[in-house]
Amino acid sequence: METSESAMETSEITIDEFARIDLRVGTIRQADPHPNADRLVVLTVDLGELGTRQIVAGIRQAYDPATLVGQQIVVVANLRPVSLRGIESRGMLLAASDATGLAVVAPGRPVTPGARVK
Repeated sequence: METSESAMETSEITIDEFARIDLRVGTIRQADPHPNADRLVVLTVDLGELGTRQIVAGIRQAYDPATLVGQQIVVVANLRPVSLRGIESRGMLLAASDATGLAVVAPGRPVTPGARVK
């Protein structure tokens, strides 16, 4: 089995380090193009008991914001807030990318907003 160069650059973490990441399912309640960035979308995401969060995501090339409302996504809920082009983001959605484009990570069936991803 051949190991790719990018796989070799990825460092391993312990199970305790992974356990610190709070992954939650969120339901997108609102999605708007970022006013100052062509590649960003500003999302309002319902995380159930954790409340509603604003998340800025670089998915605009792959998704029309109007099609995102009502979709569920997986979010890193305990990431420190950061300002992206002047708008605060309080989490990060998970997405995968390959040669065919970008795909947002979502549960296989509808679940309660705020459900933990284990």
